Amino acid sequence: MANMTSSRSAAHVAAELASAPFDQVPSLIERYRDDPRVQVQKAIERAAKRLDRERAERERVEGMYRAMFELGGDGVIIGVDEVGRGSVAGPLTVCAVCLPPEPLIWGINDSKQLTPARREVLAARIAEVATAIGICHIPPADIDTQGMAHCLRRAVVGAVEDCGIEPDCVLMDGNPLGALACERDVVHGDATVACIAAASIVAKVTRDELMVELDAECPGYHFAQSKGYASAEHIAAIKKLGLSPYHRVSFCGNFLETGRLF
Repeated sequence: MANMTSSRSAAHVAAELASAPFDQVPSLIERYRDDPRVQVQKAIERAAKRLDRERAERERVEGMYRAMFELGGDGVIIGVDEVGRGSVAGPLTVCAVCLPPEPLIWGINDSKQLTPARREVLAARIAEVATAIGICHIPPADIDTQGMAHCLRRAVVGAVEDCGIEPDCVLMDGNPLGALACERDVVHGDATVACIAAASIVAKVTRDELMVELDAECPGYHFAQSKGYASAEHIAAIKKLGLSPYHRVSFCGNFLETGRLF
């Protein structure tokens, strides 16, 4: 084997092992296994470790898809998750996603476990693959007047309706909400169930983009950075500037005694 591969430089072989797609790595490791060059052997070790990591990652994602169908049954399954429940500005956003059994979306996970760049890549992939996606935003004024529990149920119903398909089961992250008759709640579902994870990613990316737009409309509140949550800079801005039309008055009592500024 060493004679067959000696025409390739060790650096070339190492680069090939490092850049090969997942499904090609095993055959490359086998091809160069008996190459005596130190650089090649170290590259094989690194490739084998990468292969183990990627196999574990694929097993994790495959498990999320199995959970989706085990929990959701044989009919139409929609996953739901929310973002913005605890923020002091901006909407409550709920997303609903229906995923087909194939192709699997590798890398899918709870949005909180992903970097912003990775979320954007996965959100684009989800948009390509998903059977349906629905979004519902509940504005701050409604949260103030109707309360979070009511608004959350309303947003779940709205997001599922926005999908445009009739679900047999709606898998939701968290504790029982009672928004839909076909609802099934899964604690930590955004980290364990594929369609809920997809919903968490799309909800986060969608709302983050909206908060960046609101930052341009209402500069000074650090909406683009804080996404409406009570960061130190955001709280300082509220104390200095008062409340914008996008703040939840009922959430801001500890920061400001005066009412909303228009």
